[in-house]
Amino acid sequence: MNDQVQRFLFDELDIRGAVVNLGPVWRGMLAGRDYPAPVARLLGEMSATTLLIGCNLKQPGRITFQLRGSGPVSLLVIDCNERLQIRGMARCTGQVAPGPAPDLLGHGQLLLSLDLPSMREPYQSFVPLDGDSIATIFEHYLKQSEQLPSRLFLAANEHGAAGLFLQKLPTADERDPDGWARIEHLASTVKAEELLGLSPEALLLRLFNEETVRVFDAQPVAHDCPEDWEKVRSMLRTLGRDEVDAILREYGEVVIKDDICNREYRFDAQAVEALFRANPPTLH
Repeated sequence: MNDQVQRFLFDELDIRGAVVNLGPVWRGMLAGRDYPAPVARLLGEMSATTLLIGCNLKQPGRITFQLRGSGPVSLLVIDCNERLQIRGMARCTGQVAPGPAPDLLGHGQLLLSLDLPSMREPYQSFVPLDGDSIATIFEHYLKQSEQLPSRLFLAANEHGAAGLFLQKLPTADERDPDGWARIEHLASTVKAEELLGLSPEALLLRLFNEETVRVFDAQPVAHDCPEDWEKVRSMLRTLGRDEVDAILREYGEVVIKDDICNREYRFDAQAVEALFRANPPTLH
């Protein structure tokens, strides 16, 4: 599977959509995680959804979705920027048995954070978890936040993640009163193996072969989790020498865990000494 998002438009119906396919990027996000299969499936479906929504970012910025619940899967976090550079993680407790999303997630909230350079502070909104799958949870969110009927069809396994997104634009009924119901019905026939196995062009042809579909250029997706030692060093300097030395005495080293990128930053006594020697505290 290619790592890409491909947007499309039913010109004659004023219905838009997008298809996402993840292969190597998804496997890179799973590497070293050892998530139980039900957790990986939820995270894959949420990754696909975030990209399907994030591909509409028109300016530099970052969109983050957090799904927090009381169930055995307590946290799912995915974010991506306007270049569709994505990262994410899940948090779960113990063994997670297969089951529907409400059993895995429990009661909780879906939180959106949108951070754009033009904003003084990030925009945030949240809705209660309402739905029996990742798809229906996000359909409920989109209905409340955008007031536009939307449908999501998602699939994920250990090899790939994929999704199909449809959204009815405000003028759709004027173009064809039956258009949205027809497209919804055709899309609902899609199978998980088709989402995961067909190219976007082949999928659209399989589902909508009698409709006029304008397909836009594909947008590549990348897994973006670079090391950022300077950010960690800056955080430790902010904590202060006394605090860092106390951690060092108690644990023998300072370990900073970057959960979303599954990476640890370790500082022994020599590294701590070098850190504060390079930036001694300012005396007033």
